[in-house]
Amino acid sequence: MNRRLLTIFVIAFVIAGICAWAVYRMVGAKVAASKPRATAQLVAAARDIPLGAVLTPADLTTISIDGDAPKGAIRKLDEVVGRGAISEIYQGEIIMESRLAGAGSGGGLAPTIPKGMRACAVKVDEVVGVAGFVIPGTRVDVLASGTPPNSPSATQQTETLLQNIQVLSAGTDIQKDATGKPQQVQVVSLLVTPEQAETLSLASNTLKIQLVLRNPMDTEIAKVPPTAMASIFSTGAPAPPKEPRRVASSAPKAKPETYSIIVSNGSKTTEQKFAIPEGQH
Repeated sequence: MNRRLLTIFVIAFVIAGICAWAVYRMVGAKVAASKPRATAQLVAAARDIPLGAVLTPADLTTISIDGDAPKGAIRKLDEVVGRGAISEIYQGEIIMESRLAGAGSGGGLAPTIPKGMRACAVKVDEVVGVAGFVIPGTRVDVLASGTPPNSPSATQQTETLLQNIQVLSAGTDIQKDATGKPQQVQVVSLLVTPEQAETLSLASNTLKIQLVLRNPMDTEIAKVPPTAMASIFSTGAPAPPKEPRRVASSAPKAKPETYSIIVSNGSKTTEQKFAIPEGQH
């Protein structure tokens, strides 16, 4: 076999290998496309579901997704109907077990309260309620204003009671005034610990409560001293300097200068000393 014929055989073998590999890839792709894809039937929201709502069949639908279902996703409608939503669920969103209250716990605000926490309702002024910034999920600080007990000057003070508190709900409530007539009041429910609930309840009975909005990403607890009314209206002028206190000198006093007179009376001689008056030295 000559060298030219050997070269032709090698080139033909390489071309045949390339063609075989290309055919294999094409056939494999067609076979994979012809196989049915794995899908999962999951329960999803048919419309927006607010916090605390009890789910009904009209709120739900089913959707198919490719691949495996996410962990915690619910597959059957009867596992969802009658349970309360502990957070807002939007239309088309897959219903997750973590977004629902336990079976039989119902709806409303109670199932949204985590274990060990409490929902404490406080009345706020109309400006806070109408402004609309206090909505469920926001974070606020709680300020209390009033006169401290046993204060000799009866000065109004404001102090930060609680910081970084989550708002559970906000709205209006019907209460009776001093004459017994019903009136609407702005009520905000805050998520607090039992100790914080006691502090908030005591303050709301005797002091004026004010909520201030904070950035939910700002979780730092600041050390804020109380602010008194006198500090707001102070002019800021420096206090007059105190006169220096005079201190008596401890230096020993100088002895006064004296002069002597010698008196001779016969054989008897006496000497008498007299002090020189000041200014006659």
